[in-house]
Amino acid sequence: MSYARLSKKPLLFRSFTGLEISEFNEIYAKIESRYNEHERKRLFRTKRERKVGAGRPFKLKVKERFLMLLVYYRLYITYTLSGFLFDLDQSNICRDISIIEPLVKLCVPLPKKLYKRTRRLRTIDEVEEYFPGFRAFVDSSEQEIPRPKNKRKRKSYYSGKKKKHTVKTQYMVNGEGLILHKTEHKKGRKHDYDVYKNNHPITPIQVENVFDLGYLGVQNDFPTVKSVLPVRKKKNVVLSGEETIFNRKHSQLRMIVEHTIGRIKKFGIMSGRFRNRLRKYDNISDIVSALLNFRIMIHTNRMSF
Repeated sequence: MSYARLSKKPLLFRSFTGLEISEFNEIYAKIESRYNEHERKRLFRTKRERKVGAGRPFKLKVKERFLMLLVYYRLYITYTLSGFLFDLDQSNICRDISIIEPLVKLCVPLPKKLYKRTRRLRTIDEVEEYFPGFRAFVDSSEQEIPRPKNKRKRKSYYSGKKKKHTVKTQYMVNGEGLILHKTEHKKGRKHDYDVYKNNHPITPIQVENVFDLGYLGVQNDFPTVKSVLPVRKKKNVVLSGEETIFNRKHSQLRMIVEHTIGRIKKFGIMSGRFRNRLRKYDNISDIVSALLNFRIMIHTNRMSF
């Protein structure tokens, strides 16, 4: 598999990478411009044991390695199959992806970068640019992990909701689906609201934070935050017509965060059982979130990050 061959079939290119050809080229142009400086820093780092120039050179060019990373993230195939597709040994697949990941992170709009910007918003126009309709939507997503060998870890990672061992990540998105905040992964046993209490994003005072019923208590614990939750149905009490209509509209509003999480899970590495080392999880989820942000920012003509 190569860029020259895959780019001749745009539909396959998007299915294999999650990006349009033009989007791929735009990110790659940023990668190419930073590659030499990035490699210089990597080779001259203080902890490096080998001399500069030692070791085998990369077999694939930078563009092919970036393509390989995207195909691996999107399809989540094994290193063995990746090696067959790109004519590499499977150990080189792991090495090449690990080396290019930090460079890709420099060239895409990570949620962390956007969150730093939203923390500095001052005027109403600036707030509305990043929070259309003055709304932010918060929700969490879980992903299955292999059953831990350690008994304590098995208990702390077990999700009663999913009936599996999972990790949990919380996202905050705006009305366009742009991911403005993402937490590090938490143990699946943790409740959504517990994650929020310890890792809640700070939004401008004009912005409404829209939650589901998993965040009950946020209005009492965070009185300075504009919180909007659906009406909870009590036992043996029927909701009024107005309450039912309000809940329906609330669900329609929250579809944007559900769709965003769904787009994240279209990348196979973020949907099925996570087979990589857990220490790599946040790094990978950062890049996947940033790729989605990049696509949205292109479509909304907002390319400064």
